[in-house]
Amino acid sequence: MLHLDMDKAKISVSHGAGGRMMQELIKEIASIIENKKTRDGRGIDVLEDAGIANINGTKIAFTTDSYTVDPIFFPGGSIGKLAVCGTINDLAVMGAKPLALTLALVLEEGFPMAELKKIVMDINKEVKKANVAIISGDTKVMEKGKIDKIIINTAGIGIVRYDVSDYYARPGDKVMVSGSIGDHGMALLARRFKFETKLKSDCSSIASMALSLLKTGGIRVMKDPTRGGLAACLNEIAEKSKVDMVVYEDKVPIKEEVRSVGEVLGIDPMHTACEGRCVIIAKEEKAEEILNMAKRFDRNASIIGDVVKGSGKVFIETKIGSKRYLESPIGELYPRIC
Repeated sequence: MLHLDMDKAKISVSHGAGGRMMQELIKEIASIIENKKTRDGRGIDVLEDAGIANINGTKIAFTTDSYTVDPIFFPGGSIGKLAVCGTINDLAVMGAKPLALTLALVLEEGFPMAELKKIVMDINKEVKKANVAIISGDTKVMEKGKIDKIIINTAGIGIVRYDVSDYYARPGDKVMVSGSIGDHGMALLARRFKFETKLKSDCSSIASMALSLLKTGGIRVMKDPTRGGLAACLNEIAEKSKVDMVVYEDKVPIKEEVRSVGEVLGIDPMHTACEGRCVIIAKEEKAEEILNMAKRFDRNASIIGDVVKGSGKVFIETKIGSKRYLESPIGELYPRIC
């Protein structure tokens, strides 16, 4: 376990990259805050993708996120599309039907109005597609050079319909992913480094799929593998649920172009952000039914592993039968992927 001395340490880009350094920073911040949840709710005491407030018997999921992606337009999306889909997805994996978002823009002086219009048009397209409303917002402008182009913050609320949690995984459960992994991170890096590829980000809303799958009643955990990728996501679930997981390397769906870009850059696709996928931990007896339904949304959906007794570790079984730890990254070598 890393230790962060907040009286002496300084922030680095790795503290926002989704790995163990970010998790340690979040835990230190949360330790200072005394009011961590509402009555009968869940908040930063458990650190899930959204908090839950119980209001007169109705459970409301509430989440917020900030986006500083570079480049702001990328194959398959833009910072605007990413902001909407990212927040909707955080609600969906908490078993909530998204209702409304807020939108806050921090703009650099001199930012082109034409680019802002394109971003807002992408935002509009995604909220219409998801049937949610933007009901509040804010705009700030910083002097040129004080920020890099644009930062977007979105917050979202939704009505909780299904009880899922990072803490619910149990031995005997199956581990699955809803599609190929690493597409978002590698597509952005390919554009950033000017590689010639056909890769596109998987950036999209998973709300419709998530709610359809949750109707089966067999899902214990649902989580989107964003910063830190699949490895960070699985390690977080294993640690919270106090179980181990075994992931089978040959079952993990990774596109060849994702592998190729990863090999050139020395980056493991399992450590790379997805923005339109979810990890699912499901009861064994329901796993095939859930998988077949998931394949209607994405043919690359796969069962990739098993939950076993343990104390919070994730192992990967290689194609030749050997096992090694699939560790959460400490940080990431590349900032501003999401």
